[in-house]
Amino acid sequence: MNSRERVLAMLAGEPVDQLVLMPITMMFAADVIGAQYRDYALDHRVLVEAQIAVAEKYHFDYVSCISDPAREAADCGANIQLFDNQPPGLDEQRALLADKTALAKLKIPDPLGGGRMTDRVQAAALFKTKAGQSKFIEGWIEGPCAQAADLRGINSLMTDFFDDPAFVRELFEFVLEMELKFARVQIEAGADIIGVGDAAASLVGPALYEEFVLPFEKRMVDGLHALGTRVRLHICGNTRRILKGMGSLGCEIVDLDLAPLDEARRQMGNQILLGNLNPVRILRDGTTADVTHAIAECHRQAGARFIVGAGCEVPRGTPENNLLALAAYARSHAP
Repeated sequence: MNSRERVLAMLAGEPVDQLVLMPITMMFAADVIGAQYRDYALDHRVLVEAQIAVAEKYHFDYVSCISDPAREAADCGANIQLFDNQPPGLDEQRALLADKTALAKLKIPDPLGGGRMTDRVQAAALFKTKAGQSKFIEGWIEGPCAQAADLRGINSLMTDFFDDPAFVRELFEFVLEMELKFARVQIEAGADIIGVGDAAASLVGPALYEEFVLPFEKRMVDGLHALGTRVRLHICGNTRRILKGMGSLGCEIVDLDLAPLDEARRQMGNQILLGNLNPVRILRDGTTADVTHAIAECHRQAGARFIVGAGCEVPRGTPENNLLALAAYARSHAP
């Protein structure tokens, strides 16, 4: 059973020979091939080379198009800050929608129009050519709350929930349409699953999450399923107060960062859970024994429907032996 077959079997509820291994790597992957992160984020050929290299070296079961959350915003015309060896950043002080009335004139960019969205589509296509028979391929889009924050500015969006809820819903509608278009072309290019990153959703309370964010996340997940793909939800941060809602979305995989896996299991039933190994305290700064012990506890709490990974991105500077210890646990244990 190769990696691709293993992930597909896991998602289908069929027996697998070992635990699936799907940690998120971005800066770590670029470092594996000695590439500057600017090149990783801006050139799909570098990203693909790095992802395949890290997957082969550490026995990952997948490769991913993820690099940074600024692709869609950049193609919309947002002010993006580029750095040689850090991810691109959004200029909060000059947010594209600092003036809310600009939304009425904002056009959804063509994901095949030659911008940063196109580069991600090209990554999915190149993965299909180079690793499509052996590795599971993950595309990526931003969730409604995260992308709205990228366009409006995180601080402004948080006050908009109270000051102008109609605007928030209008902005979420724009994001939903844009992201589903972006997802469609990644799927057509070769992505087997679409990751949805909605980090900002962990910053709102459960009442705002259920009123504003959850309905649009649900429509996004349903829309992705209608496109014939699978969905991995990744919300960075402490999601303990919104676990039930996250579990109701129908995603094939839900990542857990700071939320305990045993609580997630109680609230999400038979959902496939991924994580939540502490990426800094354990994976980067701990010993191999710490990594093995911690991931074993994650496995115990999550039970059979479990994928091995860290709570969030594998940090730059993580010792090679620690990541190999994580891989060794996955390879030596079945669900």
